[in-house]
Amino acid sequence: MAPKVPSVRLNNGLEMPVLGLGTYMATEEEGVSAVKMAIDEGYRHIDTAYFYQNENQVGQAVRAKIAEGIIKREDVFIVTKVWNTFHAPEHVAEACQKSLDNLGLEYIDLYLIHWPMGWKFCGWTPDDLLKMNADGKSIDSDVDYLDTWKAMETLVKEGKVKSIGVSNFNSEQLTRLLANCEIKPVTNQVECNPGINQRKLIEFCRKHDIVITAYSPLGRPNLEDPVVGTAGIPKHALDDPRVIAIGKKYSKSPGQVVLRYLIELGTLPIPKSSKLERIRQNIDIFDFKLTEEDIKVMDGFNTGGRTVPFNFSSEHKYFPFKLDY
Repeated sequence: MAPKVPSVRLNNGLEMPVLGLGTYMATEEEGVSAVKMAIDEGYRHIDTAYFYQNENQVGQAVRAKIAEGIIKREDVFIVTKVWNTFHAPEHVAEACQKSLDNLGLEYIDLYLIHWPMGWKFCGWTPDDLLKMNADGKSIDSDVDYLDTWKAMETLVKEGKVKSIGVSNFNSEQLTRLLANCEIKPVTNQVECNPGINQRKLIEFCRKHDIVITAYSPLGRPNLEDPVVGTAGIPKHALDDPRVIAIGKKYSKSPGQVVLRYLIELGTLPIPKSSKLERIRQNIDIFDFKLTEEDIKVMDGFNTGGRTVPFNFSSEHKYFPFKLDY
């Protein structure tokens, strides 16, 4: 019997499952099979993005499971994101429509601004999404994310998306957005794992009734990422003897301990996997709780080190990581 994943009530009254499947770098057949397996194992929250180039696969898997009668459309919470090159208001609606067409769905449950920085629009193909200048830096635009947000609010009013949120925003950017929005963001999706546990940002967001979705919750073990690079990544908690010992106590793996820790911090982790055993393990975290002592051990890994530093866009005026949180 697949575990039942609890949900959290968002600030607009809608429900979002507290654990999801991440799909970054899950392409082609791998993407389809991972999402199908995840749905069979009880996942009801799937995270994708235009930039990942796998919305087609996610949609194909979801539609197949609807056709099989395993789920109804309203049972599954689909998240996708508007990419940095589509921040100009005139591109936002088109970007959303392209995502809807890719997914083959009538609406998106949650649409996020992927990063606060807007980049120059170069086109819609995969090669157009990450154009760099001669110095290997992003080609920036001066689009204000507040204008992007206004265009996102229109999508809610049109019924194309149910909820809107942000990703990789810092507390100052959120404060500015909250002061200038009609519809509040329901979530801020950020890197969150024992190495960067985001306690300050979680607390800030809690005060404003915004949930934190945790990407790279396991600290990206084994990942070769051509986009952000993987040099200088902090050592993660997964192979630490103390975490292994905590896991033994509950008959859980170190990965399950880490995901449980993030749940107890109040975040919504979205671990990525395409292996059935791992997909199964990652959702099997709702039958135990960590003690205060366990939490102290897990807190000890926090260095603030990022596995997704995104330094090639660090000269952008809206680059978010110049602040502590």
